[in-house]
Amino acid sequence: MQGYATSFGLGFVAGMRNMTACAALAWAASEGRTRGNLIPGGPGARTLATAAAVAEMAGDKMPFAPDRRIPASFAFRLAVGAVGRWALAGRRASPETGALAGMAGAIAGTLLGRAARGPDSRTSPGRAKGLAKDAAAVGLAILVVSSAERHAGASSPR
Repeated sequence: MQGYATSFGLGFVAGMRNMTACAALAWAASEGRTRGNLIPGGPGARTLATAAAVAEMAGDKMPFAPDRRIPASFAFRLAVGAVGRWALAGRRASPETGALAGMAGAIAGTLLGRAARGPDSRTSPGRAKGLAKDAAAVGLAILVVSSAERHAGASSPR
């Protein structure tokens, strides 16, 4: 069950902050916590993914930021949730069930994150809620990566 929890958790992070989930995957890869070599985990990849996550957090506070529920954004969140399943799930986890868990997490994170924040990011309370959501996404990403099992044959930390 632990493999599915990490899949759901990373999907939830992707729903809240998509690039934070991508950064979490890069950091997990650097610690040997992902399967195979599909997810880059070198210093350059970690830096780029982390910078993209910070930029996404800043951009989300802008009045012109698009809604996370638009089809392209929603689809990308689902894709990251599914890839996160493959990369982080335990060795005994079913790929199909894990992908569904990651996608379910992305749906939940997208909808619950939007509901918790509310529609207005232009006011001080809206920005404060956005910052709280950013902190929650980063905290959950750290928890998910630290709880993911190390994979045999995965590259060692870089």
